[in-house]
Amino acid sequence: MSVRKLKPVTPAQRFRVVNGFDAITTDKPEKSLLVPKKRSGGRNNTGKMTVRHRGGGHKKKYRIIDFKRNKFDITAEVKSIEYDPNRTAFIALVEYADGEKRYIIAPHGLQVGQSVSSGESASPEVGNTLPISNIPLGTIISCIELSPGAGAVMARSAGAFAQLMARDGKWATIKLPSGETRSIMTVCTATIGAVSNSDHQLLVSGKAGRSRWLGRRPRTRPVAMNPVDHPMGGGEGRASGGHPRSRNGIPAKGFRTRSKTKSSNKFIIERRKK
Repeated sequence: MSVRKLKPVTPAQRFRVVNGFDAITTDKPEKSLLVPKKRSGGRNNTGKMTVRHRGGGHKKKYRIIDFKRNKFDITAEVKSIEYDPNRTAFIALVEYADGEKRYIIAPHGLQVGQSVSSGESASPEVGNTLPISNIPLGTIISCIELSPGAGAVMARSAGAFAQLMARDGKWATIKLPSGETRSIMTVCTATIGAVSNSDHQLLVSGKAGRSRWLGRRPRTRPVAMNPVDHPMGGGEGRASGGHPRSRNGIPAKGFRTRSKTKSSNKFIIERRKK
């Protein structure tokens, strides 16, 4: 994977950094795994805007991703590595021995023609999905389940990975991308290797129009608003706006909003870094 810096032939391209897409092998997705994706534009069922800064953007189709990896003990061959407009990571099209095709989140280093499998009998190699009880300690993992059989929910974005630190009985200790250390049941599954497209963090859009292509509308700075519109609005001249807070008055920058009575608090061994 690599990034490309464009020649400054226009003001927008002067600072733009784009993905080299070296890992991508095809630009035609598998039609059987595409479904329409409806846009809400931030409106609810009555047509009122309930989420700001959303709307427009290029039309997309959703790729059905296999987050469960529940075809156990059947090998699958990687047919292609593809771009997915709905996520930052690349996806891989795999074809199982029985002919079924599925999309999976592509781990870093996965190659076309490589074989992947899932289940207790799978070896701890890149792209394979195993129960945490079968993964060697210290292994870099991604696409981690929180509930057995529910499918991967953690470490799924570009370049993300976690590390298996310890095991004790039916619980394992995992260090997550945020820095949080957490207990997870060893019967939950995880995929070996970090997620692909780690260069995503190096990209620079170059112009405001690119945000519009992605479906993001302009955002007004709170300090530029009137007092009726935002707690940080109003004041003569360039007033600082006071303490940073949300539109509802909830403080930002360090204020903890997580519930102290949340049931999953007992599984968190060490909170993420501030």
